[in-house]
Amino acid sequence: MNVLRFSDIVKSGLAIDKRVFIRADMNVPQDEAGRITEDTRIRASVPCIQMALDAGAAVMVTSHLGRPTEGAFKPADSLAPVAKRLGELLGRDMPLVSNWVDGVDVKPGQLVMLENCRLNVGEKKNDEALARKLAALCDIFVHDAFGTAHRAEGSTYGIAQYAPIACAGPLLAAEIDAISTALANPKRPLVAIVAGSKVSSKLTILQALAKNVDQLIVGGGIANTFMLAAGLNIGKSLAEPGLLAEAKAVIEAMKARGAEVPIPTDVVTAKTFSADAVATTKPAADVADDDLILDIGPETAKRLAERLKQAGTIVWNGPVGVFEFAAFENGTRVIAQAIAASSAFSIAGGGDTLAAIAKYGIEKDVGYISTGGGAFLEVLEGKTLPAFEILQKRAVE
Repeated sequence: MNVLRFSDIVKSGLAIDKRVFIRADMNVPQDEAGRITEDTRIRASVPCIQMALDAGAAVMVTSHLGRPTEGAFKPADSLAPVAKRLGELLGRDMPLVSNWVDGVDVKPGQLVMLENCRLNVGEKKNDEALARKLAALCDIFVHDAFGTAHRAEGSTYGIAQYAPIACAGPLLAAEIDAISTALANPKRPLVAIVAGSKVSSKLTILQALAKNVDQLIVGGGIANTFMLAAGLNIGKSLAEPGLLAEAKAVIEAMKARGAEVPIPTDVVTAKTFSADAVATTKPAADVADDDLILDIGPETAKRLAERLKQAGTIVWNGPVGVFEFAAFENGTRVIAQAIAASSAFSIAGGGDTLAAIAKYGIEKDVGYISTGGGAFLEVLEGKTLPAFEILQKRAVE
């Protein structure tokens, strides 16, 4: 993917004394008192900011936080806690500027944070007048917020249209490289794991992957629907009987390419959905009418693990069972450990997937962990993200 990279601009010396506007993603969780409970996104934004400061630029950084009403500021919408934490990480004063659209006073070597960009009227609709004002604030626009790359908003798309230079920051560039490695030019076999509660929410992803992958592993409620499509009884398990035709079409599309959707041969069931429910492992053909399938069985997990170890590229989105409950976590743990042990390039994304990666301590063994939930899913669907589109367009001007 051909985009300008901020790192290359810095190396060329073009950032010296320039006004640099960084769109970061510091949309972090907070408790009821407004205290940040998890700061990964803030820490991930530091390298781009430090790169700009080290290059001698005048640096402005902004982010969204939550879903505020445009033009109606409330204290809970403020980036103040984010600015405080960023200042601590950088070891410097972190001024927070409000009402900044019409001008920002920042000099080379200085850094300011611009208040929640989603408070600006016209942000979500990518209003042209707003976009032009944002672009006028800077010499260089740096998009470093992959989590927003699937949205065409004023601070993610419009500013990139009109800024003198528009480029990808190190976080966004890393996502582009990982996505290209995993999907555009994969080492084969390419194995995708797509799990979740509903086929309907990931149907387009399944259909897109069925045209490209060598193995399509399904898990969770999605696997139950595929088991039903394969003629198996799934008891009272979560499934979508109305989408059996679509599930069968995905299976047939894979078969036509000599590929496969492996159907579980054994499962772990319970009579109730609870952490203390009694877990029973049984053949997939023996599921009773009052059973809930809450995990794949050990035989299935072992078979899938062997395929993952032989893969050239692995794409992972979603745990394959109710891994939050100890009795139903074996399938997800075995999958996670197989990915960690594989020599394949692996890319993983989605909130539950990241939670599983953290639970089993395999962060260092995954090739790339994507920071964007919705954006990652849209990439898997085969969509061109607005941020990628505009940055590619600007790169060839």
